[in-house]
Amino acid sequence: MTVLRYCFFVVLILSVSLPFVFYAINIHAQKSLRRLKFSVSSTLVEDCKALTEDKVSFLKENALKTSFGKFNCTEYITQNHYVTRVLSAEEAAFPLAYIITMHKEFETFERLFRAVYMPQNVYCIHVDSKAPAALQQAVRRLVGCFPNAFLASRTERVVYGGVSRLRADLHCMKDLLASAVPWHYLLNVCGQDFPLKTNWEIIQHLKAYRGKNITPGVLPPAHVTARTKYVHREQLYSFFSFTLPTFVHKAPPPHNLTLYFGSAYIAVTRPFAEFVLQDPRAIDLLAWSEDTYSPDEHFWVTLNRIPGHPARMMTLMNYSLRN
Repeated sequence: MTVLRYCFFVVLILSVSLPFVFYAINIHAQKSLRRLKFSVSSTLVEDCKALTEDKVSFLKENALKTSFGKFNCTEYITQNHYVTRVLSAEEAAFPLAYIITMHKEFETFERLFRAVYMPQNVYCIHVDSKAPAALQQAVRRLVGCFPNAFLASRTERVVYGGVSRLRADLHCMKDLLASAVPWHYLLNVCGQDFPLKTNWEIIQHLKAYRGKNITPGVLPPAHVTARTKYVHREQLYSFFSFTLPTFVHKAPPPHNLTLYFGSAYIAVTRPFAEFVLQDPRAIDLLAWSEDTYSPDEHFWVTLNRIPGHPARMMTLMNYSLRN
């Protein structure tokens, strides 16, 4: 009887005390986690502070020297380890053209440009004409250091989802066709992109498709049909801009074209670029797309699926060089 009573009291004490024990352990764990987070945050703050004050030797060695006030073009290119010679005969024989559209974050653009830069390629940079003057000046100064890079001859005040975004690419496409560089493929990227492949690896991907255009897309899903069914108008003001939807119905696409929707980012051949800028069907589709939403997501893929056009090649439905 005494033993049972003793066991009863032990169980009672444990049942009462264990919740408090677990609660105390949980509180301690949370405090430890907070201390750890604070420690990590403090470390990051210290590292960032050291970086901004140029005190960390290994970071100082690898950081891009973005201040042209201290470096001329030769010093800038040398100290930032730009590739200044063709790395292989295969790459020399297969130059690429790049369109880079940007509107902010010069440092991000700078790292992208350095990553994709090769002396045999050619680069057209479109800076949103709404961008701050300091940003435009910084890009102009950087691009001026490279003979195979230039700013777009014509710029747009880009409105998200509007035709101005597509026109920015088209301005650069026209400039790149006028370039003396005999590029094989044109790729368009935005200023916040970053490559996952080397120039040589990108060329291997492109060569595997034997002159085919890469314009991923499908027939329009139900949730995007309103983009081209109703009129959308760019609204541009001093401090903000947007694309305004309306309930005004649009006429069908010109030339009885079947619309496709897909990626705004492409890899296309020189013949296709010429087709886009010169063929009446492409010109009329662009005019019809002026008041649609995000026309860059239907323009390229629709043109590349026109049966029998001179530049038509098989399109990859679920492929992107950025994947």
